[in-house]
Amino acid sequence: MRYLFTFILSLLGFFAISQNKQILYGFDDVPQSLMLNPGSKVTQQKHFGIPFLSQIHFNGGSSGVSVYDIFKDGNDNINDRITQKLFEMKNTDFFTATQQLELLNFGWRAKNEIYFSGGIYQEFDFISYFPKDLAILAWEGNRDYLDYQFDLGEISTTGDFLTVYHFGLNKQITNKLTVGARLKVYSSMFSYRSVNNSGTFTTRLGDESSENIYEHTVENADVSVETSGYASLRDLDGASQVTNEILGRAFFGGNIGVGVDLGFNYDINDAWTLTGSAQDVGAIFHSKDVESYRAHGTYTLDGINLIFPPLSEGDSTFPYYDDLEDEIEREIPIDTLTNSYTQFRPVKINAGISYGFGRFSVSGECDCLNKGGGTLHKQNVGLQFYSIFRPKGPQMAGTLFYHRRITNYLSAKATYTVDSYSFSNVGLGVSAAIGNVNFYLAADNLIRYGNLAKAKSVSLQLGFNIIIDEE
Repeated sequence: MRYLFTFILSLLGFFAISQNKQILYGFDDVPQSLMLNPGSKVTQQKHFGIPFLSQIHFNGGSSGVSVYDIFKDGNDNINDRITQKLFEMKNTDFFTATQQLELLNFGWRAKNEIYFSGGIYQEFDFISYFPKDLAILAWEGNRDYLDYQFDLGEISTTGDFLTVYHFGLNKQITNKLTVGARLKVYSSMFSYRSVNNSGTFTTRLGDESSENIYEHTVENADVSVETSGYASLRDLDGASQVTNEILGRAFFGGNIGVGVDLGFNYDINDAWTLTGSAQDVGAIFHSKDVESYRAHGTYTLDGINLIFPPLSEGDSTFPYYDDLEDEIEREIPIDTLTNSYTQFRPVKINAGISYGFGRFSVSGECDCLNKGGGTLHKQNVGLQFYSIFRPKGPQMAGTLFYHRRITNYLSAKATYTVDSYSFSNVGLGVSAAIGNVNFYLAADNLIRYGNLAKAKSVSLQLGFNIIIDEE
């Protein structure tokens, strides 16, 4: 059990991921900034993302442990390090994983000055909170924890694999205000969730009537797992069949949902700008290939009275464990349900305020008003806020940034972020253009790139677009 737990803890610490894209938010030189705020300024007339290459996004982090914490060089024992982290971490610490691949992205400005945009992207999103009580039980056992109620309610995890189809519009309402909205249709390929669980596991000294020294009680247990797209995969033979089945759901073959993104950009004056957006305000309606499991009840085990039959009777079977399994299933039954359910998407909130200075000139002339309205500054500094709603409450981050347009073809954005993972996250994004081809690259936690094992979060975003500035 200890070896298995060591492997799981190190694996989660290395691959854990977050959704914040603090470098790309407000980085108007990149068309994909519209995906974070549909109401942001748009400087181009048209853009076309190169299929499968317009945005590749990985973003990694762990709020409570890193690989270095477990496997660093030192004289102490690895088991002692794991024990130390188990007691340092809280049941609100989490491991998440998010990956996005943009299949298609495009946009154009119509004659009425509305900028339309649309596309398709694939997303994987996972979160698991650290079940501290159960981790201690698995690691140390229950010998030293008599009368301690291990909380089954700490089990909280969700996972989604889906395709998103989207279409949005962006419109300058006044000289100061630009707004935007994006409609999304979700096609869920695979989903599971286990949240709002309850119950306890307690070990006590038995009384005179007990058949053992100890009594082990599962009390008021109510643990459930809802799945969508899983049951039909069990009957398939081989990875190729599973892959084909999942990919077939990408094109509206899975469970369908709808959502919207909303955003705005407001120029308070020539220098100050306020922005904000809400993403994925919507839900997925799971009705196809749904299978849920629920275990509920109370059960006390106070030992097994083993009676060994004489060998002369020729009976070599010992039905005790089969009887115990039947008894547990009777007292804490596991129900299999096929009821449909609705799953709300994790809403993401972005907000920012920036101060711009230095008029940016294009080809030697002052381009004081860009095509999206407002002053186009050479440099911007400001603050950003990010929040995502999760099962145990919102996860938030604050970012200080500096954005500079270096030339007509090169711009950069540097960020310093404080979040649940660290207080020293420094990031950098660069956007460059060669003719009409735009390339961007963004990465954070650069301080840790010398030794990624020390990083509790790592982010990488890159992509290629074709941008047309003239009609």
